[in-house]
Amino acid sequence: MRKATFGLAALVAPVMIGALLAGGCEKVKDAADSTGEDLCGPCGVVAEGDIGISGNAKLDGFFKAVADLNSAALKVQANFAADLAALELAFGLPKAEAGAKLSARVDDLIAQIEAEIDANVDGGLMIKYAPPKCSANLSVAVDAQAKCEAKAGCDVEVDPGSVKVKCEGKCSGECSGECSGEFSCKVQAPSIECEGQCEGTCELEAAAECKGTCHGECDGTCSAEVENADGEMECSGECDGKCSGTCELSAAAKCEGKCSGSCLVDQGSAQCKGNVECQGECKAECSGGCEGEATPPSASAKCSAKADCQAQASAQASANVECKPPSLDIGFDFKADVEASAQAQFKAEIEALKVHGIAMLQGVAQYQALFTGKVDGKVVFETAPIKGVQVALQGVIDDGIDGKLTADIPVFRLNCAFDALSASVKMLKKLGGDAEANFEAQAKFAGKLTSGFSS
Repeated sequence: MRKATFGLAALVAPVMIGALLAGGCEKVKDAADSTGEDLCGPCGVVAEGDIGISGNAKLDGFFKAVADLNSAALKVQANFAADLAALELAFGLPKAEAGAKLSARVDDLIAQIEAEIDANVDGGLMIKYAPPKCSANLSVAVDAQAKCEAKAGCDVEVDPGSVKVKCEGKCSGECSGECSGEFSCKVQAPSIECEGQCEGTCELEAAAECKGTCHGECDGTCSAEVENADGEMECSGECDGKCSGTCELSAAAKCEGKCSGSCLVDQGSAQCKGNVECQGECKAECSGGCEGEATPPSASAKCSAKADCQAQASAQASANVECKPPSLDIGFDFKADVEASAQAQFKAEIEALKVHGIAMLQGVAQYQALFTGKVDGKVVFETAPIKGVQVALQGVIDDGIDGKLTADIPVFRLNCAFDALSASVKMLKKLGGDAEANFEAQAKFAGKLTSGFSS
């Protein structure tokens, strides 16, 4: 994984628009009733995800998107740190001192893992890895659209739970129209004959090649063996020959037998409905996930705020990007002279590495999607979510300079709007700076893990 740069283009300095938005409360001081009620407060806080800060549906939607971005980034950082600490403990490293640099801790852990591999393993680790799949959260988009239109005074006539989204990219969900792609539809397969590619476990009808973990007999060399219920040794690892039994697939592949999991099939121009999920471009409306820009339809028959609401709803959907866990299988062969106690210790370390490593890879993918729009070089969003929100806020600022914004904000909320806008600008810039510092260390560890810690 390459180092990513998260520089944010400078937004108009908040002080430049302060005069445009400030002073609203001064204009309504005399409007306070005899009880002394303050019509100007309290203001909501962007960082806490408060809604209704400005009283403008479009603007408040973008404030929510900023809050969601901030929350997602902080969660990834915290989870990575927690998993890192767990691996430090598993591999016998001392507890990190308060304030220790993330990059230094990652370097120390990598060195310790590589030392353990050199001491115990013959030929290095054998890694089978399929990256996480990330997509915009369509349920967030639909909900944000409906709430925005309701707040704007539109008569919301459609149940948001039944509304589907236009996906400018790859849909991973039900598609109401044509779904196109190499393997366009994903059928849930509790146990079926799969004519396409199987995701999950394949119960082999006869001895066959297994691209994953073989559970049964291997007529070649098996990377790991276990004792079965009859007290006999059988394969439970990578088989370089033919496997008899079941094959736990590391990635979608042809299954010569019964598939348990999901079956990817080419449906041609057929729709993917019900228990069938589109895994390609949906030429209609999509429910589930979307790799690309998600645009929810209007939840109201007539709504003048439709376009403005769609912009903020799409931003919120991207800010709430969801990443499915990756597939990670770690195989190895012990050196001939490794004692049983050392083998047991190393197996425990590798199990911890797999469990926490999967979580870390999932978090790194979400970080990549939020700040670069890509995961392992694959485009998820044409415009990275943080960049999209930044551009949207710049448009809001431009509207303020042109005098368009203030007309749509209640006068007693102008100060709140300015404070939140200023806080959002600062928050986005801080997120960019923090990402630059954290992502390099996270990506370095992820790269080492997926390559088997080889140089």
